[in-house]
Amino acid sequence: MTLSLRQRKMLDFIRHFTRNQGFPPTIREIGEEVGISSTSVVNYNLEVLERKKLISRNRHVSRGLRLAGSVDVVSIPLVGRIAAGEPVPIPEASADIALFDETVEIASTMLADTEGIYALQVRGESMIDALINDGDIVLMRHQSHADNGDLVAARLADNNETTLKRIFHEGKMVRLQPANPTMEPIYVPADKVEVQGKVMMVIRDLHKPAPRSSLS
Repeated sequence: MTLSLRQRKMLDFIRHFTRNQGFPPTIREIGEEVGISSTSVVNYNLEVLERKKLISRNRHVSRGLRLAGSVDVVSIPLVGRIAAGEPVPIPEASADIALFDETVEIASTMLADTEGIYALQVRGESMIDALINDGDIVLMRHQSHADNGDLVAARLADNNETTLKRIFHEGKMVRLQPANPTMEPIYVPADKVEVQGKVMMVIRDLHKPAPRSSLS
């Protein structure tokens, strides 16, 4: 099968990226890897690979590439943003955060059970020592309970705000602990905190700077 050097590089990159990360690269990541700034040129070459049945594409989802013969992928709904910093208000129109019409695709082998799993984009740097940076995607399992030390999406009932923190039950109070020594914990009465989900996985754009730990 005849492929140009550029197309072979793209295919190799898609294969290595998917194997190492568990999900496929974006068009921008492919372009940066092979030195193409135009997304239309990247798309043209991906269409060639698709016609040759080396990949398949779902253009309606984020990271919608799939290698021929690769493992099955599942689409996780990206429902909005969550603050890893100061809590942010929840819009009135949604019980979660601002809804997006997007999904994130991951290999089906990455999570044994995807029921109740949804994705949120992180905003802020309060969890950098947990290796969660501004702009990362966290996969959450919807649940209303959490053990001490779990990383959760917590809704503060009094002001209808939400935040991403580690949770600790301390008698009648709950401590929402950031993973950034420059930030103070949040203390809230236990009956004023609602757990909306637990973090199961973090997905990072590898072309963004990695989170800088406060210990580095």
